[in-house]
Amino acid sequence: MILPNQIFPMTSNSLSFSRFSQLAEEHPDAVTAALCGILVIFGSLALQLGWLGLAVFILPAAYVIGGYSSAREGLTTLVQERELDVDLLMIVAALGAAGLGLWRREYHLIVDGAVLILIFAVSGALEGYAMQRTERSIRSLMSLTADTARVVLYGDEREVAIDKLAIGDRILVKPGEIIPTDAIIVEGFSTLNQASITGESMPVEKTSGDEVYAGTINGFGALQLEVHKTPESSLIQRVIRLVQQAQTEAPPSQMFVEKFERGYARLIVVLGLLLAILPPFVLGWNWEDTIYRALIFLVVASPCALMASIMPALLSGIANGAKQGILFKSGAQLEIIGKVRAIAFDKTGTLTTGKPQVVQIVPAAGYTETEVLQLAAALEVYSEHAIALAIVQAAQQQQLELPTATVVQAKVGQGIIGKINNQIIAIGKAEFVEATAELTQVSQQLQAAGKTVVWVAKESRLLGIIAVADTLRPEAKNTIKRLKRLGVEHIIMLTGDNQQTAEYIARELGIDEIYAELLPEDKVDVIKRLQKQYQTVAMVGDGINDAPALAQASVGIAMGISGSDVALETADIVLMADNLEKLANAISLGRRAQNVVKQNIVFALSCIILLLAANFLGNITMPLGVIGHEGSTVIVTLSGLRLLRN
Repeated sequence: MILPNQIFPMTSNSLSFSRFSQLAEEHPDAVTAALCGILVIFGSLALQLGWLGLAVFILPAAYVIGGYSSAREGLTTLVQERELDVDLLMIVAALGAAGLGLWRREYHLIVDGAVLILIFAVSGALEGYAMQRTERSIRSLMSLTADTARVVLYGDEREVAIDKLAIGDRILVKPGEIIPTDAIIVEGFSTLNQASITGESMPVEKTSGDEVYAGTINGFGALQLEVHKTPESSLIQRVIRLVQQAQTEAPPSQMFVEKFERGYARLIVVLGLLLAILPPFVLGWNWEDTIYRALIFLVVASPCALMASIMPALLSGIANGAKQGILFKSGAQLEIIGKVRAIAFDKTGTLTTGKPQVVQIVPAAGYTETEVLQLAAALEVYSEHAIALAIVQAAQQQQLELPTATVVQAKVGQGIIGKINNQIIAIGKAEFVEATAELTQVSQQLQAAGKTVVWVAKESRLLGIIAVADTLRPEAKNTIKRLKRLGVEHIIMLTGDNQQTAEYIARELGIDEIYAELLPEDKVDVIKRLQKQYQTVAMVGDGINDAPALAQASVGIAMGISGSDVALETADIVLMADNLEKLANAISLGRRAQNVVKQNIVFALSCIILLLAANFLGNITMPLGVIGHEGSTVIVTLSGLRLLRN
């Protein structure tokens, strides 16, 4: 059989067209801006070479391709909301420059108008890219939810779609499977990995009567669950809705910019009309000079320099951040991070490594740390529990030779027992190993410090205890100190872990305030309260449970390596190397960006005012107006490039 592609083989041209079509579909605004830029370049070259006919053909195409979206948005706003915005003002200014160029046969003005349109086309492309990232974050959240559940009815099992579950249904969840919906355990015992939902660093033991959450991962035991709420009310679904809500709410800074743009546009239009009508009656100007000055006004008053005051600076700051391992997803977030007054940190995986480790071994009298660890690891090597893995890893790091254990049995919820050299070794809780009071006080101190204590005994004789904990990131303490030196007013920790552990870590790091035992929606509530008090609040997190808070915060910051896909997509800034010290660098860079932007804005406004004054006094020609306008744009652009330096 001969296939169609064998008759008409795919050529390189067709492949290129296919790739271009895909790019145009995924990033239409970027393609539009690129085409506009190419046309502006070729049109300008044609004009310089004296090919006037070709230039007049190419440049209008640049106007249409690059300005269509802005013109449509501007006219829509004008018709529906009866408001003028900068989009429409830029089109009017560009067309005014083109019209003046044709009228005076100064064709280079047509190029100036095309450049104005190109600037706005690039801005629209950046906004479109940001919206696509928002959609991907929602899709990543949706991937956490199971499509079906295993329902048990009269002893038979059958697969049922999640949305078909009803309150009272019995569900069977086997080891290693995802919990399909929020439910109550009616039979069974297991450990659940809830890090994605609650942020707890350790697997949590669950038994009959306990609630389990959709999206969490079952451990070693089979569980029979009873649905006690509708699937759409599950915790993970609430997380999804919170992210959607927070992502779609416009921040106050964006609303302010929009109001400023519209106010500026109205002012320029009103002044332009007055300048086109009043001078013949008030100042005795002839109508030709009046129209000429009005058109110059449209060119010099266009906010190109003002807009260039911001974007090149922010893009330079973004590039600088990328070199340091700091990913800013938009220029706005670079500006906002410099205004942060309060920072909320997630604990697990952010301030801590997120991986349990052996932090201390306390042997009983007559034994050594090595002996305690060696015997414990010999049994724990047969377990897949997170604490067991930490003990085995500690023994491997010390390159200990482990004796062979036999008759190893795991006691659910208690510990593990086996034989080594025909002697019974027991590891687990104090009551399981029948521990003596020898190390009870030490154990209590370790637990008060937020550590999990594992007891080790041989033939009912206590060998020692092993403390396991999620360790602090080595740079966390210095980062907190540096943030305070930078002027951050309040530092908070949000965690799903217990209060005791949270208090210990807060003392170690010098954190001002803690909120413990939180669910994702609780973290959002805390962020909202902080925003009322401090206005600009940053949230630093790494897990799915942090996604709603990251979205709600004025600026969300995610850990790049340890961070979940949802956290990375939801966050505005990503610390690519999981180095908290980069957070302080980001704030410093943001403050530098603020200063540069303010300087540029003052300069741009000063130039506009001077050009307008010169135009009003009749001391400026169109070429000089364009030179002044474009020159100020170039200067503020070069000024913004200062942020490329560290």
